[in-house]
Amino acid sequence: MSAQNSHDVTGLLLAWGEGDQTALNRLMPLVHDELHRMAHRYMSGEREGHTLQTTALVNEAYLRLVDSGRVRWKNRAHFFAISAQVMRRILVDFARSRRYQKRGGNAIHLALDQAPEISPEKDPDLLALDEALTALAAIDQRKEKIVELRFFGGLSVKETAEVLKVSPDTVMRDWKMAQVWLLRELSKREPE
Repeated sequence: MSAQNSHDVTGLLLAWGEGDQTALNRLMPLVHDELHRMAHRYMSGEREGHTLQTTALVNEAYLRLVDSGRVRWKNRAHFFAISAQVMRRILVDFARSRRYQKRGGNAIHLALDQAPEISPEKDPDLLALDEALTALAAIDQRKEKIVELRFFGGLSVKETAEVLKVSPDTVMRDWKMAQVWLLRELSKREPE
C-alpha cells in the first residue's frame, strides 16, 4: 500500500469512527485486498476441504467490524490489528463449533510461520494455539499481542511496533521469545 493510500485509509478510518458512513463505503475498496491477504494467510494453514473459505472469512470479519459500534480508530495499523483479532476469533469460534460437533475429529491445523516445527508428524491445531496464546497473555500480554499482530495480522515489525508503541528491536526480541515459548507449550499438549 502506498504512503498516499495509507494516509487515505487513516483519514477514512477517523471519519468512520466519528460516524461518517460514507467514509466506510470509500474505505472498504482501499482495505479489501489487504483483508483478503490476511484471510488467505489464515486459511493457508487450515486443513484441505475447510468449509469456511477466504472470502467468507473476509465477509464475516467485515460484518463484525461494521457492527462493532464506534471504534476510535487510530490509524491503518490499528485497523488491521483489530481485523486480525476479529479473524482469529472467527476461526477459533468455528473450530470450537466443529470440535463440539465432531468430538475432536477433523481438528483444524495451523502451522506456526517462521518457527521450527514441533515434530514432523503434526502441526498444532488452532484451538491449541489459541489456548497457548491465552496462557501467554496471562504471563506477558505484549508478547501475545505481537504474535497476534505478526502471525495472524501479517503486520510488519515496524507496524507492530507502531501499534504497541515500542521499538522494532523490542518487537523482534519479544517475537522470538514468544515463538520459543509457544513451541514449548504446544509440544507439551497431547493430541486429542
